[in-house]
Amino acid sequence: MTDQHLAQGIRVAKVIAQSGLCSRREAEQLIVEGRVSVNGKIIDTPAVFITDHSIKVDGKLINAKQDTRLWLFYKPIGTITATKDPKNRKTIFKLLPKNFPRVISVGRLDFNTEGLLILTTNGALASHLEMPKNKWVRKYRARVFGKIDHERLEALAKGITIEGIHYGSVKVTVDVEKESNSWLTISLQEGKNREIRNIMEHLGLQVNRLIRVSFGPFVLGNMQISELREINKKQLESFIPIEIL
Repeated sequence: MTDQHLAQGIRVAKVIAQSGLCSRREAEQLIVEGRVSVNGKIIDTPAVFITDHSIKVDGKLINAKQDTRLWLFYKPIGTITATKDPKNRKTIFKLLPKNFPRVISVGRLDFNTEGLLILTTNGALASHLEMPKNKWVRKYRARVFGKIDHERLEALAKGITIEGIHYGSVKVTVDVEKESNSWLTISLQEGKNREIRNIMEHLGLQVNRLIRVSFGPFVLGNMQISELREINKKQLESFIPIEIL
């Protein structure tokens, strides 16, 4: 199918994402791999806009757009943010209630990190929430072992490059400082893989516990480990573009 842009049409990848099958980025990859058909014809570019349509992924008809729903979830340590794991580790999706709708996580937390994770039925919304242009701050609390160097911590606000990887501005506040261990509040916008652990290790600090306490306007608050809390649509509309919802 050739590229086309129909008046008032919508991108195929967005339709797939809104169905809750996957994120928009993942949908675009499925299209490039030739696994998506529209009205019986395989497409190979995400730059296809449609109105009336029958979309299949790997030969299976996708569901119609679901109502947008979003939950906050307190991810426990010892779990991964994936639907499957080759190492057979427990995934967060095994902890969700039976008959829970298909959801996509916004960003990830590694195996040994706990705290706030956002889950949504809308893949397009998940992609939107992860966009760097939102400049949403991700805030963590970290317990670290080692001697605190206040000057080096303050310098992180200008960014730092470690072994060829550049990390943007990281703001650190020392909440509790002791000889054995200290508690820090760490704020950043990027969230590269193991970013906080790598930076703290570079400064001679070992992260013993790491908790994400907020992601943009979403806050962990007094949630308990493994607790789910749904955010109603009216709240979402206050800071999410209506066309995404």
